[in-house]
Amino acid sequence: MPITIRPATSQDAERFTEILIQSRATFLPFAKSPHTDAAMHLWVREKLLPHAKCYVAQDEQSRLLGILALESNATGNWIEQLYLCPQHVAQGIGTQLLHFALRQLSLPIRLYTFQQNFGARRFYERHGFRAIAWSNGAENEERCADVLYELAA
Repeated sequence: MPITIRPATSQDAERFTEILIQSRATFLPFAKSPHTDAAMHLWVREKLLPHAKCYVAQDEQSRLLGILALESNATGNWIEQLYLCPQHVAQGIGTQLLHFALRQLSLPIRLYTFQQNFGARRFYERHGFRAIAWSNGAENEERCADVLYELAA
């Protein structure tokens, strides 16, 4: 499916958040968000979009199909968010977003995913990421066991 990846704008905030909420509800039912949908919309609009490098994947009809948020800070280069509309998974969009992220960030690149998110774990491992740390989830908001992945040189 041909897609375009472009920087997210404030006009994308509502749909950006909807994709995040829908994808989490579909693929991460074990990791309930401690935040309401309204709080998620506020966070995306006021915190994530203004402070992270955020992108959207859109189709030829300008429908948003996926989201990406990247961050570089003192702890390294991070893929903070990579989510797709549930009905558009396994169509190559996630791979295109990931390859885009890899062009934007220098190695090493890190990300977290939940241990129970086997689909995401397989996806990142297929693209060369390796698990470097496991936790019981005490440090994340959802309190779900997670794994830290890294793509190194």
